[in-house]
Amino acid sequence: MSSTARSIPAWPAEAAAGGRTARGRRGALVPAAVLAALIIAAALAPLLAPASPEAIDLAGRHAPPSLAHPFGTDDLGRDLLSRILFGARISLAVGLLSAAVSGAVGVAVGAVAGYAGGWVDDILMRITDAMLSVPRLPLLMIAAAIADPGVAGLVLLVGLAGWMETARVVRAEFLSLGKRAFVEGARAAGAGHARVVLAHLLPNAAPAAAVATTLAIGRAILLESALSFFGVGVQPPTASWGNMLYQAQTVMGTEPWVAIFPGLFIFVTVVAVNRLGDVLSAARSSA
Repeated sequence: MSSTARSIPAWPAEAAAGGRTARGRRGALVPAAVLAALIIAAALAPLLAPASPEAIDLAGRHAPPSLAHPFGTDDLGRDLLSRILFGARISLAVGLLSAAVSGAVGVAVGAVAGYAGGWVDDILMRITDAMLSVPRLPLLMIAAAIADPGVAGLVLLVGLAGWMETARVVRAEFLSLGKRAFVEGARAAGAGHARVVLAHLLPNAAPAAAVATTLAIGRAILLESALSFFGVGVQPPTASWGNMLYQAQTVMGTEPWVAIFPGLFIFVTVVAVNRLGDVLSAARSSA
């Protein structure tokens, strides 16, 4: 009996972790492929679009989806597929660049708070909590209405309104990593503050920051869409998914395709980004 028991191999924890990692990679394939396809389509919009996004055809106004216009036309006869492809450039750029801004600010604030500790940590975290307590959309609507920003200004506004989650994640990582033996060893070896932060703490906190920044992309796309929907974001005639929804308000009941397609692209993009962030977070937790 004992020999039989010894002949049954125990399943190693490493193999289980490897299985979870493999499943995580497979789970990331679909959302990553969707995002890659959207980015490629936006980059190739001049080649893929059947018409100019600003081309007006009054004789073809309010046309439903057809072979000539796969997504139909709007109240000025503009091809909706073309406007969605070119609008993807704006919506995705705002989402990605705003997330980059919020990630950079959040990493900086979280790193300083977590490494310095004491009163510096207290002040920075109280500012972070205060920012989190303010509803972002009304704040951004007021700021955008006053500043009347272009696309670059909108990227900055949305990015500066979304750094708090990343800051809290990075701070927690720094507090945890600061107690690890390899950090204490680096300090004992004479490493200065800059070397400890840049060579030891930041690289190890990077996966958590990457997850938080990935999730910020979806929030940024939703915020841009909401601002444009309320008329204070990207301004016509420049197309974005949000202002396409804004322009569709008056005809949603009779021409639903004008709202369905930009809304569908917003939905698919945000779901893909959030799903990718969830998969990355789960993979990081199981590592």
